[in-house]
Amino acid sequence: MSNERIPVTVLSGSLGAGKTTVLNHVLTADHGLEVAVVVNDMGDVNVDAEHVTQQSDLGGEEEIIEMSNGCICCRLRGDMLDEVGRLADRREFDYLLVESSGISEPIPVAQTFAMGFEDASFDPTDTYELDTMVTVANAHSFWESFDAGEALAAEVPTGESGRVPETVLLDQIEFCDVLLLNKCDLVPDDALEEIEAVLERLQPRAKIVRTEFGNVDPDEILGTERFDFQDASNSAGWKHELQHDHHHDPQEEHGVTSFVYERNRPFHPERIAQLLSELPDELIRAKGFFWSAGREDVAMGVDKAGTSVRAGPSGQWLANLPEAEREQYFAARPGLEEDWDEEWGDRMTRLVFIGREFDEEALIERLDDCVLTDRELDDDWSTYADPFEPEERRELALANE
Repeated sequence: MSNERIPVTVLSGSLGAGKTTVLNHVLTADHGLEVAVVVNDMGDVNVDAEHVTQQSDLGGEEEIIEMSNGCICCRLRGDMLDEVGRLADRREFDYLLVESSGISEPIPVAQTFAMGFEDASFDPTDTYELDTMVTVANAHSFWESFDAGEALAAEVPTGESGRVPETVLLDQIEFCDVLLLNKCDLVPDDALEEIEAVLERLQPRAKIVRTEFGNVDPDEILGTERFDFQDASNSAGWKHELQHDHHHDPQEEHGVTSFVYERNRPFHPERIAQLLSELPDELIRAKGFFWSAGREDVAMGVDKAGTSVRAGPSGQWLANLPEAEREQYFAARPGLEEDWDEEWGDRMTRLVFIGREFDEEALIERLDDCVLTDRELDDDWSTYADPFEPEERRELALANE
């Protein structure tokens, strides 16, 4: 590989569409590639990168780079090139996967790899080759929020003015080579056909692939050679980006704010399940993991996008692992040991909430009401009902099925 350019796949998609889940499926698949990963999250805490790291095999060849508190399409554009340049100097991998944040616009990211960036010292064009632009779309969100996607076909998205996350989603759909229509298990077949008809009208060149739980054949998004520089450079959006300085602040331009909720006590399972089914409509996205009293064996994950809310077992706590394996994690991510509790290990709650004009203080108060009280800490937690059953399902849809 030393004399060849490294192919790059960029994953874009709306908040909560399932990009990280797709990434994890690809990383754990048997495709024979040594993969490096860049994960971009708009928040101060890169929950997506933490999840990818936990799901990846520490003995494998993956290297994961976190890009937090900004978007790689603007503020972190030069930082991303510095990181991939550092990786290129080592040449210990033969494919690069980039997961952009949910509000990143794909055109400037593609330009960065295809043309470089004047504010960065590293020129990627001699080392990297953009192979595939992938957009992950949330089928359930289309069905519930956009009337089977018909509103997305209009020139101006309905219900909002200016550049809002729905407009970014249009950019992501219209500038991709492969479109993964995810969460199809939550949508009737006839509605899926209507959604695909709209998507084909928005981007007739893209290959549409239906997926459930982000499970995609890696060959659909790796080494496809579908990205065509000439076609992309002739697009109106591409030319607009070349002629205008690209910058956006998620809070100013999209009206999007976020906060991280962290607690070291477990939630009462029934109270948190009730709250998750009643999250305010103003929340665009909720994600992360939490500790549910009585389920000390697994970390519970939360995934909210639009009206779809899923929660359920999503991984093991490090405290449950053999000591030798746990030490491997500590060596790979030294920060993990700093939060280690002598009794409960790494069991805790860390949730990220992203939304527009929602009452943050009221939500925090409701979340705190779900945390075990001092009296409940002395209860027998095994007697608590578990609303996140059945066991055989990794996720449980809590709302609006």
